[in-house]
Amino acid sequence: MSTVREARRLYADSGPADRLFRGGLRTGGALVLSVMSLVGGFLLYRAWQALGSAGTSFLTTAAWEPDTGNFGIAAVLTGTVLIATVAVCIAVPLAIGTALYIVEYAPARIRPTLVSLVDLMAAVPSVVYGLWGLFFLQGKVIPLARWLSTYAAWFPPFEVAGADPRDPLATETVYTASTFIAGIVVAMMVAPIICSVVREVFSQTPAGEREGAYALGATRWGTVRSVVLPFGKGGMIGGTMLGLGRALGETIGVYLVISPVFVVQPYVLQSGTSSVSSLIALRYGEASAFGMSALMAAGLALFLMTLVVNFVASSIVARSRSGASSDS
Repeated sequence: MSTVREARRLYADSGPADRLFRGGLRTGGALVLSVMSLVGGFLLYRAWQALGSAGTSFLTTAAWEPDTGNFGIAAVLTGTVLIATVAVCIAVPLAIGTALYIVEYAPARIRPTLVSLVDLMAAVPSVVYGLWGLFFLQGKVIPLARWLSTYAAWFPPFEVAGADPRDPLATETVYTASTFIAGIVVAMMVAPIICSVVREVFSQTPAGEREGAYALGATRWGTVRSVVLPFGKGGMIGGTMLGLGRALGETIGVYLVISPVFVVQPYVLQSGTSSVSSLIALRYGEASAFGMSALMAAGLALFLMTLVVNFVASSIVARSRSGASSDS
């Protein structure tokens, strides 16, 4: 008569230090989720009055007159997305190129200095970038904006309504305080963040694969193209999405540069735009009780949008090779 022997369950006592560490991590994660839930719940509670009054028109109305019942985030949401898009289109190539140079091409003696400079750029207050964009960058960018509107107006966002770019006597004010200028300012803010993330991912490329590529006769650029860039794809996407999340919520730098208008403005070179964060900064001090509820509703929309962006970024990075290796 045969007897079936049960497999003995293995149990290892990790010790009090490991249990304390694990408990601390779980507590920290639960605390972060709790804080996020409390922020979202607070915004929803304060915005409920305005959302109940506006209904679905809150997403389709461009005007912002909450005391008369005519308000919505169509204009400011469009401006927010356009500014963030311009910023990402400028910052991503700059950040990836800088990260590649630091990791692959920079001499070892100056590499720490370059890393420190990039990190210092990320620490510069946004108001400094805003003042730089207002008093220095704006005058330098107007000729570029005029050139783009002259030779690239076939691309609809580069049109400038009511302006003749070929007229040398035409006023330049139609190109000031635009989405394009605000996007450049925000790009300077988010580029160091993207560069830091991408640089760390590139530096973790397996040395064996690099050496194998060199052994097969690959040049340095060939190794970067066939080994480093494919390995760092998840980091590049994650850093881009992280920078996009920062760009969507930027306030002071955008507020100092733009000229707020509450119409849907799809032309990035033309004067006048707006964003959700600048709307809150502009109207917070003078808002009535109902106007404050409307501002909270706008903040809730921005909060949800940034959450979606960051969740998408984390899922993409987790599925990539570099994200999987960093999690292991």
